[in-house]
Amino acid sequence: MAVADLLVVITDVILRWFIIYFPVSFLDITPVCSLIMALIPATTMNSVWLTVTFTIDRYVALCCQKLKTRYCREKTAAMIIGTVSVLSCLESIPWFFKFKAKYIFNNLQWFCITKPEYYTSNFWTVYVLLHRLLSPFLPIFLILLMNTLTVRHIVKASKARRRLQEDNNRLAFNDPEMDRRRKSIILLFTISGSFIALWATYITLFLYQRISFIHNADPISSTAGTIGYVLLFLNTCANTCIYTVTQRKFREQLKIILAYPFIQLVRSIKQSTVVNVASSHKE
Repeated sequence: MAVADLLVVITDVILRWFIIYFPVSFLDITPVCSLIMALIPATTMNSVWLTVTFTIDRYVALCCQKLKTRYCREKTAAMIIGTVSVLSCLESIPWFFKFKAKYIFNNLQWFCITKPEYYTSNFWTVYVLLHRLLSPFLPIFLILLMNTLTVRHIVKASKARRRLQEDNNRLAFNDPEMDRRRKSIILLFTISGSFIALWATYITLFLYQRISFIHNADPISSTAGTIGYVLLFLNTCANTCIYTVTQRKFREQLKIILAYPFIQLVRSIKQSTVVNVASSHKE
């Protein structure tokens, strides 16, 4: 997830804006520009679906005990990550053929402009709709579905476990299994909730744009579109930050790093104080 989110930042933020603010560079060659424009949706698709697979993974780990022994393994995780990454790249290949050269200079094609058939071709109409269905509408539906099933299962299991504890005269708040489930639910809901919240603005603007185009209404403002994209980019770092901060060992190492300068400062002050006292005694 961290690598996929980093690739989104590299392609959709760094390379895109480098093309915009630094014209006439190597990135403005038409094949290179077209490749970047195809990598942008590919990396975004990969990031989105890895979030979905994470949600499914948590559902299997918490709710499907029989499937858990066969599914929750490193080999299975590597296979799923590789499959999602390859399919995301294959799905985004048509975007490479969306553009054509604006100028040809010394037999070299420069800049990328959209082909006219993109607006009239039935293929592009169907493809764009399928692309939006795969990212983000279907992922959001799957995330909500998996979260609902996970919560439903854990609530039932927790009630049954609480009844068993009452029958055995045990205290529920000392149950480590309940604490583990609670932490898993918090992690799951934080990641999936941030994903849906940060994508909500972009989805709303996308639907409004389509509806306004059909009914000849006023288009959305550039400011609103920029806000939607900014929130979309924030999702690429939110998941990684949330996942790492919730890990106990990471928090311990982070505390050590933050406290290190102050510890060194205190040591330096103590050493200087000792040296001054020793020198004063000598005098």
